[in-house]
Parts: sequence; C-alpha cells; structure tokens
Amino acid sequence: MQSITEQQINDIGNVLNNTARPLKERFRALFTLRNIGGPVAIRCIEKCFGDESALLKHELAYCLGQMQDSEANPILVKVLEDEREHPMVRHEAAEALGAIGSPESIKILESYKDDQCREVAETCQLALDRIKWLQNPDTINLSKNPYHSVDPAPPNTLENVEQLKNMLINEQESLFNRYRAMFSLRNLGSTRAIEALGEALNYGSALFKHEVAFVLGQLQNAHSIKYLQKSLEDCEENEMVRHECAEALGAIATKECMDILNKYLGDGKRVVKESCEIALDMCEYENSPEFQYANALVSA
Repeated sequence: MQSITEQQINDIGNVLNNTARPLKERFRALFTLRNIGGPVAIRCIEKCFGDESALLKHELAYCLGQMQDSEANPILVKVLEDEREHPMVRHEAAEALGAIGSPESIKILESYKDDQCREVAETCQLALDRIKWLQNPDTINLSKNPYHSVDPAPPNTLENVEQLKNMLINEQESLFNRYRAMFSLRNLGSTRAIEALGEALNYGSALFKHEVAFVLGQLQNAHSIKYLQKSLEDCEENEMVRHECAEALGAIATKECMDILNKYLGDGKRVVKESCEIALDMCEYENSPEFQYANALVSA
C-alpha cells in the first residue's frame, strides 16, 4: 500500500478547515485524518478548533482521543481550560484525555472534576477513573471490544442482562460502574440488552444519556429506533442527548431513520440541526460501498 505524503495530509486538512465546504465534507476529512494519525494530522485538527460549530469542535476532540497520541494532550488541555467554550466541546476534550490515558493528565482532570458545568465535571471524574483503572496492576484482561472504539470505561465482567440493567439505571451507583455495565450490555448486543439500554435513556444526567445513545448507534440495530426517536423528538431534552440520538439514527441508517432525521433539519438548536445533517450523510454512506466513517461512529 502506497504511503500518504505530508502534502496529501495537509490537503485533507485544508478541506477540514475550509468553512466554505459543506459540513459533511469536513467531517469526512476529519475522520480520514483520524485514521491516518500522526503529528501532521494532529496539527490539521488543532487548527480547526477556532471554528464556530460546537458539533465540529466536539468531534475534533473525540477524534484526537481515539487516536490515542499523547501529542494531542496540550491541545485538549487548552480546550478543557477554556470556560467560554461550549460544554459539549469541553466535555469531549476531557473524555479524550481519558481515552489517551496519560498519567500526566491526572492533575488537570482533578482541577476540573468539580466544574460548575455538570457534564464537564462528570466527564473529568470518569476520565480520572479510567486512567487510574489503567494504572492498576491487578487490572484483568476483559472481553475484546468488537467496535474498536476507545471507551470511557471498560466493560463489566457480568453477562446477566438483568443484573447489568439494575446497575446501569441505579443512580446511587458510581458513574464509572454504570458505564461499565453499559458497555457490557453493548457487547452482549441482544434484544434484551438493547431494551435495557433504551430504557436507560430515561435515567440520569445528560452525559449519561448521551453515552447510552452513542452505544445504541454502535449497535446499529433497528430495535433501538423507537428509543432514539423519542429522545430526539423531546425538545425539552438536553441538546447533547438529542444530538447523539440523531447521529445514532444515522448509524442505523434505515428509511425510517432518514424520515425522522429529515424532520429535524431545521431544528432550533444548531447542534441538533447539524447532527441531523451529518446523520443523513452517514445514512447515505452506510447504504453505499463508499463508506468513509470507517468503524468510527461520529461522537461520544
């Protein structure tokens, strides 16, 4: 396979950073850079944090985390520290620091674990738990993640759906353990597991519910549509949750999903509107041989 040149990477970066290009094209460029990796791709992504779209910037942070390259840490720290930034973007920067898992990130995450924005605070707590879990010498090998994503928490070793569901929706349980139950249910992937995840969209914080929607998108099972549709259509729901439901519907990519998404292309929340636009592009590519998102569902 012919190696890609630095100029070619910069050309892709120019598409990402060109505000005159359609958002869907910029997203495809971003995920191409994520798949390429390396310092040039990271620099191209860094340049884009000055964009006006919170959705795009949150996706930039997500991709940097999935790349698991510690060179991105200073970029993500800068985003997390900017309290003028959209909470979705700051949350994703914190999650990305947890995904990279560098011990030196502990100090900055500790300083924001009680942030006034709940989504940011909870994400920092989760990221800290993940890094500490990675440092534990007693950490055991768990089931392989079939979705190839770097998750905010490892799956639980339980395989009983009812037990996992009870842990998932128990708001007295730590968020880290609830996430572990969530990823176990995702990995099981049964109809009962999907129903448990769907019910969990009625529980907990916006951060928690947005992650539930994300894993339902990873499962790409039409049985999830009714749960995702309900949350997307709830205009009182946090935009972070609604955006993730839209993109999960885009990953499932049935005609029913497309019909739902088309209804919200003019939504009053920019993040939701743009998510529906990207989700419809995902539908198009899921149903064609030219699939560009390459096992990297948009967001989380």
